[in-house]
Amino acid sequence: MSSSDTKVITVIGSGLIGRSWAMVFISGGYSVKIYDNQPGQSAKAITEIRKQVEELEEAHMLRGELPAAQQLALLSSYDDLAQALEGAYFVQECVFEQLEVKQSIFQNIEHVVGKDVILSSSTSCLVPSKVFSKVQNRSRCLVSHPVNPPYYVKLVELVPHPETAAAVMDTTHVLMTKVGQAPVLLRKEIDGFALNRVQAAIIAESWRLVQDGIISVKDIDLVMSEGLGMRYAFIGPMETMHLNAPEGLEDYMKRYGENLTRVLTSFGPVPDFTGEGSKSIIKEMCELIPSDQNHLSARKERRDRLLMCLAKQKKEDC
Repeated sequence: MSSSDTKVITVIGSGLIGRSWAMVFISGGYSVKIYDNQPGQSAKAITEIRKQVEELEEAHMLRGELPAAQQLALLSSYDDLAQALEGAYFVQECVFEQLEVKQSIFQNIEHVVGKDVILSSSTSCLVPSKVFSKVQNRSRCLVSHPVNPPYYVKLVELVPHPETAAAVMDTTHVLMTKVGQAPVLLRKEIDGFALNRVQAAIIAESWRLVQDGIISVKDIDLVMSEGLGMRYAFIGPMETMHLNAPEGLEDYMKRYGENLTRVLTSFGPVPDFTGEGSKSIIKEMCELIPSDQNHLSARKERRDRLLMCLAKQKKEDC
């Protein structure tokens, strides 16, 4: 991509998700403008991004074809919203998860940008019909929900507003594919989207099993990391079932459908995640990994490093 045809993307918000999106977009050769309404914060974000990108290059884990110096040259920071939006064809909002704040931001953005600029939110739990309810032209609006951290986990859920144009979904899908993400298209909005609904089901049953004294916190995590997760890192639940019966998915359901139904009907109610019953689970988790910043930061760094190694392994397809 030459400098003459480099497209501009504006990232609104310079926190963890905003910085990760910026890193993803520059890895694909896009010019990225970072805006934050707190003076100086977007400039600080670029300093942090520079540190991460240079470390990734040194570790031979930098994404994209451009070297670190060329990627970093694509970044710029702004405290003025209008300046940050100038020339952008795509806007990725990454502010904290508060509906009124997101609604206000998109109102302000719409007053500045042209009618063809795509407006995308990184929200993880707010449906597009609420996020964009105060936007006049909702046909160019959608949610692009990443998985934390977006730079290391490539999935992004593209969720349309009921009025979103098909061309907007297509353009965003192309963009996300070009920058190396793995976009999935939801055909309509639903509370929690797809990823968080599946995650919630896993969390709820894991919590119940620990709370009911069936298994420990350590061992339920092993059930996923050394069991289900080994397969799910490469194939999903549908393909897993399809491959686990001699004649595919229909055969699987004939063999195991009745047992699956029996187990599902034995599930308990939604757990109380904050009541008295949660204290012992939290205590057990904190005994394994203390919740102070030093321990948590070390585990996050380990997680990110292993995610990059896994991504590399999947790409090589040994």
